[in-house]
Amino acid sequence: MLWPTFWRGLLALLWLGATAAQALQVTDDRGVTLSFAQAPQRIVSLLPSLAETVCELGHCGRLVGVDRYSNYPASLQKLPQVGGGLDPNIEAIVALKPDVVLMAKSSRAAERLEALGIKVVALEPKTHADVQRVMLKLGQLLEVPDAQRVWRAIDAGVSAAAQSLPEQVRGTRVYFEVNQGPYAASEASFIGETLTRLGVKNIVPAKLGPFPKLNPEYIVRANPDLIMVGQGSADGLTQRPGWHSIRAVRERRVCVFPAEQANVLVRPGPRMAEAARLMAQCMTDKAPQLAAAGARP
Repeated sequence: MLWPTFWRGLLALLWLGATAAQALQVTDDRGVTLSFAQAPQRIVSLLPSLAETVCELGHCGRLVGVDRYSNYPASLQKLPQVGGGLDPNIEAIVALKPDVVLMAKSSRAAERLEALGIKVVALEPKTHADVQRVMLKLGQLLEVPDAQRVWRAIDAGVSAAAQSLPEQVRGTRVYFEVNQGPYAASEASFIGETLTRLGVKNIVPAKLGPFPKLNPEYIVRANPDLIMVGQGSADGLTQRPGWHSIRAVRERRVCVFPAEQANVLVRPGPRMAEAARLMAQCMTDKAPQLAAAGARP
C-alpha cells in the first residue's frame, strides 16, 4: 500500500523542517549569518575579551584554545595557545577541531579558517553598547537565556563606582594612556565612556578616534590634572620631552596600574565594572591633592 509510505514520508519532511527551523543562527559583526545544529561545544577564542565573556556566561569549559594574551580566568592559562588575533597559528587551531572560532572583526584569519571548513564568529566590542551587544550575541550562541542579567550586573557595577567618588574629583581633567606611542583612550572609547560616567573630563576628544596615537606635545599643551597609565608606560614618563611641566607629573598625580590591573582596564568585557572601580580608587586616592591644587575644568 502506498498511503502508509506517503504518510511516513510526509512526517519525515515535517520533522526535517521543524529541525531546520530550530537550528541555532547567529549573525556576527561582519553581517555573516551562521547556523549551528546545536550550541558549540568546542570553542577557540582569539580575543581575550571574548574568552572572558564566554567564561562569564558560565561556559569556560567549552574553550579548547585561546590566543596568547588570554590569561583570565586563570584556568585559561592551561589551555593551548594558538597565537594572536593578527598572527594566529592556523594549523594549531585546526588541530583542536573547534565547532567555532571567536575573533575580532579586524582579524585577517577568518577567510583562511572558513576556507578550511571552520566556522568563524567575528565580534568586536569597542564601546559599552558593543559590550552589551556582544554579551547578548554570545549568550545566543551558547544558549544562555539570562545574558542580559549578566550585562545589567556589569552596568550596575560601573554606576556604583561612579557613586563612590568624592565630589571634589568630579570634573577632573584626565589623560588615560593605553600604551606607549603614546596611544590614548579618547572620549569615544569604552574606557573614555567609563571616565565620562565617573564624572571626569577626558582631555582627548572623540573626534580623534577611540584610541589615537598622539603627538606628545598635545598632552603637554592639554596639561591634565591626573594621568592614568599602565606600568609599561610609566617607566621614563618624566623623561619625555616637556612632560616635567605637566601639572599631574610635577605634582605626582599619576596613577600607575600594574600589569594585572592594566589588563582589566583595557579589555572591553565582563570586568568593566572592576575597571571602573580601579579608576575610581585612583581618583579617590588623589582626591586630597586634586582638591589642594584646585584641579577643575
